[in-house]
Amino acid sequence: MLVVTGAERQDVPAIADLLAELDHFYGATVTDLPEERAAQITAMLFGDVPAAHVLLARDGGQVVGFASYSFLWPAAGLTHSLYLKEVYVRQACQREGVGRALMLKVCEVAAKQGCSRVEWTTDVPNRDAQRFYEALGVPVYEGKVFYRVEMRSSRA
Repeated sequence: MLVVTGAERQDVPAIADLLAELDHFYGATVTDLPEERAAQITAMLFGDVPAAHVLLARDGGQVVGFASYSFLWPAAGLTHSLYLKEVYVRQACQREGVGRALMLKVCEVAAKQGCSRVEWTTDVPNRDAQRFYEALGVPVYEGKVFYRVEMRSSRA
């Protein structure tokens, strides 16, 4: 049975494992050491000022996917929005409703928090993700241009 819940501190190893798989999906050949990854996840999700939140999808107790998000302010007027940074489903579990369940829970969280919108991006070549969002009935929003400034890593 598929269940989506908020991540807790004891989920850090499962989150680290999913993020390593996500890194490989995006072509990374080297990842952080497991203890470094766990420390960063703990600080970002469970520190004094959490930088993000994570929902985990579990099937029979096994973690099969996640969604990470943050709240942004201001959105429309003085409202706030939920920015969905990542949705990832283990490759062996794709096309089984995990992504849909994560997206529904993200929207539920946004509604409970009084957000005026949920926003996200996807890489242009990631047609699988675009088809997934199309199947959910979400239209592409053409009203913004995305920019990025790469910062030097403090670990480099």
